[in-house]
Amino acid sequence: MAQARPTSGPMIETHDLQRTFRTRKSVVEAVRGVDLTVGTGEIFGFLGPNGAGKTTTLRMILGLIHPTAGNSTIGGVPYKQLHNPTTVVGAALEASSFHPARTGRNHLRILCAAAHLPDQRADEVLDLVGLHDAARRKVRGYSMGMRQRLGLAATLLGNPRILVLDEPANGLDPEGIRWLRGFFRHLAGEGRTVLVSSHLLNEVEEFADRVVILNRGQLVRQGSISELTAGTDTVLVRSPQPAALVEALRQAGVQPEQPDANTVRARGIEMEHVGHLAFTAGVELHELRTERFDLEELFFTLTEGAYSGQAMPQQVPPQPGLPPQGGAPWSG
Repeated sequence: MAQARPTSGPMIETHDLQRTFRTRKSVVEAVRGVDLTVGTGEIFGFLGPNGAGKTTTLRMILGLIHPTAGNSTIGGVPYKQLHNPTTVVGAALEASSFHPARTGRNHLRILCAAAHLPDQRADEVLDLVGLHDAARRKVRGYSMGMRQRLGLAATLLGNPRILVLDEPANGLDPEGIRWLRGFFRHLAGEGRTVLVSSHLLNEVEEFADRVVILNRGQLVRQGSISELTAGTDTVLVRSPQPAALVEALRQAGVQPEQPDANTVRARGIEMEHVGHLAFTAGVELHELRTERFDLEELFFTLTEGAYSGQAMPQQVPPQPGLPPQGGAPWSG
């Protein structure tokens, strides 16, 4: 089959992507009709509970698993048709696929040899991820966070335009997570595309341009953080005159809730407007504040009950005959 080069336009796309696993006792629909579009220079968060189908979707994008139906492209072409894929996409799906007796530098130099890259590239990416001082240490002595950084270094060897990362913040301490956040922004600033699968919702909220939420193999919501949480903030008021405030809000077209005798909650209205209505109605206020509806609350609202019902596979075994092509530096 002829090789192709990626074209301009979206960096990652999937169309009606599906994957079904069959066992002797059951049929599991791991991914069901997922449509994604990830743009150039975008940091894209890929969210979902364990077993939601995130890793299976990433493996299909990277050509490690054949989809049951649908297709995926990187730069407009399937992964297997990429010319020199190491320079186009780098991926890390695990942080444990290292030989424990090799040093971090030697691990990367082996990948450089497989991808026809100069040895010096190993030192360059070690510097980029902050592992310069640990380059000559054996991987068996690396912490989980250091292994994550080594896996990230491997994805950067070919100076790719696209990174696909599965839970890259696992094992990182708060300082490491802050560094990773800044590093993602740096990569996006260079025009690179970063697709990140993560369960650290508050962190994703800090760095992602857009997110998609997957549940039981289906895409349930996607958009920017502001789009997903728009109109969901709640204004909370505590007052010794809740009945008068409730009436004022209803006259303004708002249907408030009263969770207890002295508390009123209202959605779809700004805090300043509530304060003005209270003032004009002569209502005494003891507390007035906005309760932010963040990504974490949205996530759990959309995926409530995700662990009940049909069980989903948490990890998908690699299938024979589908290795990464072109010496791409996978770490999973």
